[in-house]
Amino acid sequence: MAGRRLRITHRTGYRYAEVVEASFNEVRMTPMSAEGQLLLSHTLDVLPAAPIQSYTDYWGAHVEAFDVHVPHRMLEIVAISTVDTPPLPPYRAGGSWLQVHDPVVQDRFVELLRSTTYVDDAAQDPDRAWIVERMREEKDPESAAHLATYEVRRRIGYQPGVTDVSTTAAQAWRSGHGVCQDFTHATLSLLRGAGIPARYVSGYLHTEEPAVGEPVVGESHAWVEYWDEGWHAIDPTNDRAVGSAHVIVARGRDYADVPPLKGIYAGGQSEGLGVSVEITQL
Repeated sequence: MAGRRLRITHRTGYRYAEVVEASFNEVRMTPMSAEGQLLLSHTLDVLPAAPIQSYTDYWGAHVEAFDVHVPHRMLEIVAISTVDTPPLPPYRAGGSWLQVHDPVVQDRFVELLRSTTYVDDAAQDPDRAWIVERMREEKDPESAAHLATYEVRRRIGYQPGVTDVSTTAAQAWRSGHGVCQDFTHATLSLLRGAGIPARYVSGYLHTEEPAVGEPVVGESHAWVEYWDEGWHAIDPTNDRAVGSAHVIVARGRDYADVPPLKGIYAGGQSEGLGVSVEITQL
């Protein structure tokens, strides 16, 4: 399958109950240039207008930060990016349990093995510990990762509106419903419980089949990369290969490291303006 050139328009923001005197914000909506993916252009428009500072975070994501110091009742953000995505990579076999559990590897990726705000240790949960044990009995880490994906999809059904950005892996597992963030956190909890380093990937998802020239309603998306003699990507929500339809924006331990928009402000309550993502294959 060939790669794709995609134009992504991402609109979001906040509406405030009262006039806000100042807000401080970070945006992670810039596709990476890495692993064959190439960012061709990117613009970020903010209303009210504000100077934008850019930096690369600890995990390699491009962050745009800005402060708004004029009174405002609404913050609107529009990010427009054009990116070339690579074709589906050829199959690459992983290694052995001995290699993944090597002390050097475990030390190198210790941050991607520990529990976090959203990703608990599934090995300590009676409802999931048996899955971790079965994973450890698989012939290799690759087989264990596929088992983790299978069990997550068997347990959790895709259903928007049941969970939110604060839902943990354990809560999603008990609920039995969720969205891509929940599938990803639940898979991470199983992989890390079995001693396999794994990280959260955020980005965008285009249609499975090419759709040249057709603007389609896309979505912010999340999936998993696990380390097994190199990084391997899996999409537990859709049970499909990670390839030219996936656009990488950020990586981290869990959602807390990669939110597209976060910030603080002085004022009353706020509500999101919602999120719209339009993707056009060029």
